[in-house]
Amino acid sequence: MKLEAFQTLAAVIAEGSFAAAAHVRHMTPSAVSMQMKQLEQYVGKPLFDRSGQHVRPRAAALELVGTMEPALSMLEAMRRRPGIVVEGHLRVGIIEALQPILLPAAMLYLREHHPRLTVAPQRGTSASLTDEVKAGGLDAAIVARPQRGLRAGLHWAPLASQSLVFIAPPGGNGGKRVATRETAHRSLSTAELTSRMRAMDWIRYDRATTTGGMATRYVQQWVPGKRSLVELGSGAAIVAMVSAGLGFSVLQLIDRRLTDIYPVDVWPLPKGGPVFELGVVTRQVEAEDRPQQAWREAVQHALASAAVTPLKR
Repeated sequence: MKLEAFQTLAAVIAEGSFAAAAHVRHMTPSAVSMQMKQLEQYVGKPLFDRSGQHVRPRAAALELVGTMEPALSMLEAMRRRPGIVVEGHLRVGIIEALQPILLPAAMLYLREHHPRLTVAPQRGTSASLTDEVKAGGLDAAIVARPQRGLRAGLHWAPLASQSLVFIAPPGGNGGKRVATRETAHRSLSTAELTSRMRAMDWIRYDRATTTGGMATRYVQQWVPGKRSLVELGSGAAIVAMVSAGLGFSVLQLIDRRLTDIYPVDVWPLPKGGPVFELGVVTRQVEAEDRPQQAWREAVQHALASAAVTPLKR
């Protein structure tokens, strides 16, 4: 029996349900249920009372967690002990727009902390990179969380989240230049947003990407039938086009340096706007491997260096 099953059991008991444990463990509820059935077969007795609307842990489940938890904690502490050498080679995918933000700091982190671990980066869209991980062509990929959920057999480790924003030509329509961290500035009202989108041309983010699809649905929710002037897959190119006065866009602004190069007005969207979630996707069976953990640590360090908003849990 894999150790992950015992960790999932502990999460089910701590969180109170399969669904809550699935969220904490970054699994689907059906995958949690399957692990629990396998664990019951392994120990030879039922661990949950399934007679009511909600599953309830039996005494055997509590006893099993109490027995395994100290050993699991000691094992995790040993795995994270300083001085353990991590080595190997990872093929990693990164959304192209994120490469200049994450790769330099992540590679410097690996050079300092895990010099015997090498990575080979590959660019692509979130969907194509996720497919490559599933097929075995990549070991891990930094991608946007798919709107329809993760495919079976894959593991999602959340990294950061950021609300999409509305950008417009600098100083236009009474806008105010604000920082991309939208904590201290009011959002546009729905009426203001709709008016501005109707009045300007739309510089669309590639709708084939996860983020571009979210932005497209959002714009067309408020301005049905709105057609774009141009559709681009580069965030930098979009910001440059908006800065030149060609129209507005809705997108995520992870690299805030773009607005220093290409000045634009940046506005938070009204409450309930789409949120871009960034994470590392791996195959489930390899998610806890030491090289994978080291790579995630390097990426988290790079995100912190770039001051990207951490994911709210």
